[in-house]
Amino acid sequence: MLEDLRPQPSDKIIEMIGLYKEDTREGKMDLGVGVYKNDAGVTPIMRSVKEAEKRLVKNQDSKSYVALAGQVDFVKFMREMSLADSVSADRIAGIQTPGGTGAIRQLYELIRMANPNAKIWVSDPSWPNHVAILKYLGMPHREYAYFDRKTCSVNFEAMLHDLDTVSADDVVILHGCCHNPTGANLTPEQWEIVADHLNARGALAMVDIAYQGFGDGLEADAAGLRILASKMPELLVAQSCSKNFGVYRDRVGAAFAISLNEEQAKIAQVNLNTLNRLNYSFPPDHGAAVLMELARDEKLVADWKDELEAMRLEMLEKRKALCAALRRETNSDRFDFIENHRGMFSLTGISSEAVLKLRDEYAIYMVHDSRLNIAGLQLSRVDHLAKAIASVI
Repeated sequence: MLEDLRPQPSDKIIEMIGLYKEDTREGKMDLGVGVYKNDAGVTPIMRSVKEAEKRLVKNQDSKSYVALAGQVDFVKFMREMSLADSVSADRIAGIQTPGGTGAIRQLYELIRMANPNAKIWVSDPSWPNHVAILKYLGMPHREYAYFDRKTCSVNFEAMLHDLDTVSADDVVILHGCCHNPTGANLTPEQWEIVADHLNARGALAMVDIAYQGFGDGLEADAAGLRILASKMPELLVAQSCSKNFGVYRDRVGAAFAISLNEEQAKIAQVNLNTLNRLNYSFPPDHGAAVLMELARDEKLVADWKDELEAMRLEMLEKRKALCAALRRETNSDRFDFIENHRGMFSLTGISSEAVLKLRDEYAIYMVHDSRLNIAGLQLSRVDHLAKAIASVI
């Protein structure tokens, strides 16, 4: 039977990771993989997380299963961090998941259980796995306009034009903040318009929020999501802890379904629990348990917030420095948009040929669509990167 398996298309990012590891040149730069690195080029364990983990290892007395939905306190912690009081808690069903990707997969499955014919709308461009998982599941999907590649900003007029064609019971995937891969975000006013637009058409929104705290701050980054939650009768949310807690490999996330009322929320909860049981039974516990250890200590929470804010400000500093260097090296304002983008990424708009030249001639690795990971850039290497980009465009 296994001889009938066929090769699968390669994942460009995973392929790039392999090429980078095999590259023996000194001074190589990884600006593709979506992880934060400090100026020493290291993805550190946050102080607060490390201390919480020490306490957990010392005090934990069992490795028995958690509940199907995961730790209740963890799910509550995640809900309060992202949704705050924007919607009544009794309307929200939630589960712990293996990272944000696990949350996305479970919510796709929930959509399919509710309506196998639901059409999923994904922004152009979007995180590649949004569409890849939909294709694997055989779920119908379409793209809506989002990014203007000439101005490197949100093309809101085109976005609304496409969303005009969304039908009742369609699902529109939105990035909560720090849009991946573009770095271009909606304004609060635009979030209000999108909510009204979808409500008028009876469509459902699904928000992927993986970078809360990396853009304009922990609270500001949740503003769009909270606007939707306060205005829409139903909403799906996929939440990740990989970036803002730095627990990438521990796979910590949560999925939420907001329903019209408490009775429907209870039914949604049963279905989410069932999906956990069918896909992996009980969610992995260690990473979530560490974060709960952190959440129970006000000093650790304060320290985590300080660390997160320092990371955010460092990324803004990198954006400003790179923007100035590119202006100097190209003698133009072509890349000024980088300073205005938010989060880990910016879609630079350079050609795929230029991306390959950066890799081949300078050992600088970026995703083929020109996505640049600002969080992976060291301030000491900004001038080198700017000179390299100027030489290949």
